[in-house]
Amino acid sequence: MKNAVDPITEDFSFSDQREPHALRAREILRNHAEIRGLTGRNPWSVFLVIGIVAVQTALAAVLGRAPIWAGLAVAFAVGAFLDHALWVLIHECAHNLLFKSATWNRIAAMAANLPHVLPSAISFQTYHLKHHAYQGVYELDADLPNRWEARLVGHSPLRKALWLLLFPIFQVTRPPRLREISLFSPWVFVNIGVQLAYDAAVWAVLGPKALLYLTVSFFFSVGLHPLGARWIQEHYLVFDGQETTSYYGPLNIPALNVGYHNEHHDFPSVPWNRLPEVRRSVPEVYGALHFHRSWTRLLFQFIFDRRLSLFSRTIRTERGQRPVPANASAAA
Repeated sequence: MKNAVDPITEDFSFSDQREPHALRAREILRNHAEIRGLTGRNPWSVFLVIGIVAVQTALAAVLGRAPIWAGLAVAFAVGAFLDHALWVLIHECAHNLLFKSATWNRIAAMAANLPHVLPSAISFQTYHLKHHAYQGVYELDADLPNRWEARLVGHSPLRKALWLLLFPIFQVTRPPRLREISLFSPWVFVNIGVQLAYDAAVWAVLGPKALLYLTVSFFFSVGLHPLGARWIQEHYLVFDGQETTSYYGPLNIPALNVGYHNEHHDFPSVPWNRLPEVRRSVPEVYGALHFHRSWTRLLFQFIFDRRLSLFSRTIRTERGQRPVPANASAAA
């Protein structure tokens, strides 16, 4: 599909409208009530969590005795995909799509978090649910880059590539901006404790190269890698006027359908294995929207197209029933 981005801009796009998904979901349900039957939980996902964590830990054990170059190569070609799948499963747990009990979903999320080295499963749930409720609201949506972050990266291909490479580090800088959200809770400290115990065990039993493999796999899974283009695909304004975009390429198989992002935002209670059915059930809606077929192509487009930058996002001035103060987005 033809790209439709605007010329180079040094600011976000602004909207005074509410996020588009709740309204579209209501309209879809008027004509397709059968979509309600796709909502629910997929408890079988817990076996994916157990299996992928076991495989990633076993690979770390093997690569802990291998040359560093082998660990780096396997981290890019295999580990990144395994870690990315675990991210998707953490995302499922954030929506309570594995178990009815919130506690068991948190436990499953912390288990899926283990090979990621950094404790983030519980805090991800806190900020991700706000992202759904307040998409594009600068003070509440951690998915939006900081204004200083966007200025720092600018339109330089090198700086955009470095931003993707260091994406997890930049994400850590965003919560202080979201002052209305409390980061720390008892579960966050449990997550930290469990993660530190796993990391220490990997270092002590499997060796430092094993922990290096896991760390590099984690950074590739969300950064400078075709999988990292997922972050651009989801909400960057690659297509003019469309702030959420789906991906329908082959990498949805190892990525557990996370590319079906419009479908997910419209119906966040549908588990990952049923998202393609949402699209098939409503072709007149999702077929009319722009979409991506290649994360690899999008990765290079984002890096080298100077019209695309971290400013290629929509900031909204409407948070539910209460308007955002006009000068709120200027604080950074």
